[in-house]
Amino acid sequence: MLSITSLRQKQILPLTEKIILSKHRIKEFKDKLNNIFVSFSGGVDSLVLLHLTRTIYPDTPAVFSDTGLEFPEVREFVHSHTNVITIRPKMSFKQVIEQDGYPVISKEISQIISELRHGTPGKTRDKRRTQIPQSCHYLLAAPFKISHLCCKHLKKDPFKIYIKQTNSFPLIGTRADESRLRETAYLKHGCNNFNKNQSTPLSFWTNKDIWEYIKLNNIPYCKLYDQGWERTGCMFCLFGQDAIPRFERLKQTHPQLYTYCINQLKMQPVIDFMKSKGFIINPKSKYAEYL
Repeated sequence: MLSITSLRQKQILPLTEKIILSKHRIKEFKDKLNNIFVSFSGGVDSLVLLHLTRTIYPDTPAVFSDTGLEFPEVREFVHSHTNVITIRPKMSFKQVIEQDGYPVISKEISQIISELRHGTPGKTRDKRRTQIPQSCHYLLAAPFKISHLCCKHLKKDPFKIYIKQTNSFPLIGTRADESRLRETAYLKHGCNNFNKNQSTPLSFWTNKDIWEYIKLNNIPYCKLYDQGWERTGCMFCLFGQDAIPRFERLKQTHPQLYTYCINQLKMQPVIDFMKSKGFIINPKSKYAEYL
């Protein structure tokens, strides 16, 4: 188990030292497992990881899970790269939310809400209730299903199938500073988790490091970032404090996709319910102006 102090010390290292450390982790992963690939979403984190990995191993494939939730611009950008393999889930997002529920607030909170609503033993139930903020307890009475399983169905499961079929193992461009779950995972396993045979070599990088690396190496990136989008992940995801204004911005930038959300995915009641219960919006978000 790594200490939070060691993580903080790594996070303040200069980029040049982080690059050296990350390359070492990639080499260590490659040396042990041989067949590797980069999980490539088209976002800047996985873009930097792909570039960094290919400076050592130029023939490393990029694997893109086309979930149906990617912006058209992201899909176009991904396929502008060489040696990209596209995989697809067995379920659509529409099928996932109908079967399991909507992803709201965060993966951790959605999971706890789902468990509580489906019934857990007394002591376990009381403990789980304490693990979510009081401000989120209103979700227990939400008039719609809530679940954390969309990522499992749309991303994790297709990658599991690919890994089994190819006997190759993923480098993933996640960072510890993105969420408590990712920070906890890093502290438990470090960058290379050989229990799960996956690597997160950029875990101790920051968003500032990502953009510094892109500028340093003059790497083209998805045009959505220059259009004001801070995140280029799943378009219809309601995770994060900027989720609702981000969704409202979609109405202006991609009106047809927004209409699909309203008419086919029936997301308006979900958004209205969260807003009516005082869902807290991050005032620092660039998207807050859209509410």
